[in-house]
Amino acid sequence: MDHAFAVRVLTQFLENVEEHLEGLDQGVQYRESPQYLLLEEVRARLIESAYVQDLGAYETTADERDRWSRARHAAIEALGRAQSAEEMASFLRPASPALAANDLHPWVWEPAAQLWAAEAHQDAVLAAARTVNRRLQQKLDRHDVGETDLCMQSFDIKAPSAGKPRLRFGGDRDTPTWKARQDGAKYAAAGTFLAIRNLAAHADEVNWTKQEALEYLAYFSVVSRWIDECTVEDAPNVAGIDGA
Repeated sequence: MDHAFAVRVLTQFLENVEEHLEGLDQGVQYRESPQYLLLEEVRARLIESAYVQDLGAYETTADERDRWSRARHAAIEALGRAQSAEEMASFLRPASPALAANDLHPWVWEPAAQLWAAEAHQDAVLAAARTVNRRLQQKLDRHDVGETDLCMQSFDIKAPSAGKPRLRFGGDRDTPTWKARQDGAKYAAAGTFLAIRNLAAHADEVNWTKQEALEYLAYFSVVSRWIDECTVEDAPNVAGIDGA
């Protein structure tokens, strides 16, 4: 509902009704209600009943002052609702949690903070992505593949091989849940770099809102927590072992 429109229409209508009633109080005689007022009343009635069912369905009477006094009361109630509609909707809306940027993983927020303060949101996301990638490389001591491939390999449930250690969540590795978590992290982490980091790095300018950019930082925060949480599993130091 366009509350601003309702406020404009009802305010104008009330001003004209008040002027008409003032004229009646001063003894002005009307053969019939002014046509402009009757036309305005049509719109006012529709708006009034949109806020309160049948509010605009008040009865008209032969008494001119009583007739427009009823119109005035209905318009005042509807105007009050229109003026406070946004505030009341916000007040009645269920409380929702807020995402605090400074509570994101430090690998994400620390490199992004100053750029974010400068409203360079794309650069902030890219800086966070690069830092997360460096942390992943450092943890695995791998600098030979790009971040997307590294995520796919490091979270893979296959056994580690020479030069290709894995990241492992805690828990029972024989359960479907553990395997699902590993697979989920593999594709989610790789997808985060592929879909967000690459766009931030290669697009001249992205049309991200501030909220969207914050959500993209949150993606990297989740990936960071996974990397931070996992332990590194190296291949057994046995001659001749060669894995995927």
